[in-house]
Parts: sequence; structure tokens; C-alpha cells
Amino acid sequence: MISNTEIFHPLDDKDAVVVATMRQVLAPIKGTINSPASRGLFDEVMEHTPDARGMTYEAGTVGGVSGLWCLPDNKRSDVFILYCHGGAYILGSARAFRHLAGQIAARTRVATFVPDYRLAPEHPFPAAVTDLVSVYYGLCDLAPQAISIVGDSAGGGLALVLLALMQAEATAGTVLAPRAGVAMSPWTDLALTGASMTERAEADPLLTPDMLKTTATLYLNGQSPEAPSASPLYGHLANLPPIHIHVGEDEILLDDSRRYASRAQSVGSDVSLNVWQGMPHVFPSNIGALSAAGKALDLIGQFLTARFELSL
Repeated sequence: MISNTEIFHPLDDKDAVVVATMRQVLAPIKGTINSPASRGLFDEVMEHTPDARGMTYEAGTVGGVSGLWCLPDNKRSDVFILYCHGGAYILGSARAFRHLAGQIAARTRVATFVPDYRLAPEHPFPAAVTDLVSVYYGLCDLAPQAISIVGDSAGGGLALVLLALMQAEATAGTVLAPRAGVAMSPWTDLALTGASMTERAEADPLLTPDMLKTTATLYLNGQSPEAPSASPLYGHLANLPPIHIHVGEDEILLDDSRRYASRAQSVGSDVSLNVWQGMPHVFPSNIGALSAAGKALDLIGQFLTARFELSL
């Protein structure tokens, strides 16, 4: 299923060489990062995302949830980004994702908070959602003019869940409406019904359907994968703030992005979908190695900046 507003980015020759090397490196661990025992390895991999210039990182607590602030030089004091880190709901940390979040903070000059939301299986669904709602309300207590929500992978799914929840709360007059949302390779369907789950199973260099099934089971703990607060694909998608999505064409999660964009657009929401030929899962984390990563991050920065009415 291809969105009628899908933007396709072709693979360049240099990135093709890098991706081929990445496939060889990742082949031995494809589909194996699927338990809490992998947390150390996963964080170590994410730490390799290069740091952006002019960034300061400070521990903080927002809404009772601890995490890290990513603070760029000359930051705006009246707007915030809430960054939801990835990790299949069982992995990841604010520290491990500070550099990726910082790349976006640097491009927008916006203070960005990365919460250490609770992870499964110790804290299954809906603990992560509950924590992120608390963080959003905590950011609202700081009286900003605007908040945008960003996330990657499972965190991309959480970002889209939070976006819908907070938009509904804003409509009821209880909270500031989110200004915009960004999702990189979001996992929007924990029922794993997208055609790309099988069609891209060989092409995806990192993820496998069995891996996602395992982690979804740990996270859901018996709850329905089609619950809107678990899988944003099945949520209320009308009247959402503008959303900007990036995904690799070789991902098994490709159709999670395509179907989400299509359904949201069909009920009038503004969703821009960028599909990158040959790119792996959450490829913007590979900035410095892949030119596509830098280009995608630049587009994300431009999108958020326009929504915040800033100038780069």
C-alpha cells in the first residue's frame, strides 16, 4: 500500500557501499536482540551515533519521570521536544539515545527531553504510555508555547500514540495541543499484519517478524495488540497535528509507516511520508556513515522548525 503523498528518496552509490557493509556486520545478530539480556549491547550500539556540536546533556526529571535533557547552544526557552526512544519496548535508555535526540535538538535549537520510561517485561503495557503522558503534562507545567513529539522504532509508535492522546486531551481543554509529530521507522502495528513483514523479511538487515512477535508479547502481557494505546495504527487518526515520517524501503516495518500515513490522510490529517531506498531500520542514527541519515535529519529539523515557527 503506497501513500499518494509518499516521497521517495533513491539510494546513492556511496550509501549503497556502506549499507552492504552494514548488512555483513549485522548478519550474525539479525533477529537476536529480543530480550532484556540485550540491553547492554543495544545501548552500546546506539551510543555510536555521533554527538552534535554545541550540545550539553543534563539529567532531569519531568512529570516524575527521570531522563536526560539535550540542550543546544542558543536554545529557545519557550518550546520543547519530547523524544521517545526506541528499543522494541524492552530495550533502550535516555543516555543511549541522547546523541540521536541531540542531532534533532541541534537542528531546531529546541531543548529536548528524553525520558527513561519504564520497560517491559518488568513493566508491561501500558506503563510506557503512562510515563510519557506524565512527562507531557510535566512539560506543560513549564508553560511552553509549544511541544512537539518525536520518536524512533517502538518509540515512534509511542510518539504517535502520545500525539493522539494529547490531541484528544487538548480538544477537551485539559492540556496544550502538540504542535507536531515526527516518527522514524515507527512500529505502529503490534499485530504484525503488514505485508512487508514477509515481503521484506530477507531484505531487512536487522529485524525479523519472530523478533518483533517476541518483544510485542513481552510488552503486551496478554493485552490486545490492536488496542489504540498499544498500536497507533488502530487509533483515532483524524484531526492530528502535522506528522512527518521517515522509513527505509527495506524494512519489515515499511508498511507500518505506509498504512499509518494512508489511514491518517484518509481522515484529513496532514502526514508526510519519506521512504528511503535501501535504508535500514532507524537509519538516521547512522549520521556520519550514511549521507541519507544527515539528509533525513535535516528534513526533520526543517519540518519541526517550521512548525515551531523558528528560523535555522
